[in-house]
Amino acid sequence: MEGTLAGVDRAAAVGNDDRADREVDAMTFDDVRSIALRWPEVTDGTSYGTPALKIRKKLLARLKEDGDSLVMPDVPPDERDMLMERQPKVFYFTDHYRAYPIVLIRLSQAKRHDIEPLLKR
Repeated sequence: MEGTLAGVDRAAAVGNDDRADREVDAMTFDDVRSIALRWPEVTDGTSYGTPALKIRKKLLARLKEDGDSLVMPDVPPDERDMLMERQPKVFYFTDHYRAYPIVLIRLSQAKRHDIEPLLKR
């Protein structure tokens, strides 16, 4: 098995624990931060008193007050509905966000491939 040592991931075996480079069971805001801060013009910040990522001072994503949800702006309602239909444990919204082009992502249920495409828009 190339890339593995007796069925063990080679990166894990040599101590490389860069969670942003691999799929993990659950994402954290630190994982999202590690992905996004590699891109030009993305900076750390705050929004509504929670950690946030911004690009050219515009909100890219922020951690919701519950500590497990990512607030992802610029997701039109029709796309939000499709995401929620496909993965209701990952994507959701509350009545507060109903009128806004925003989807909420449960980080504890999400994988990198759920989040990264939305961040890259």
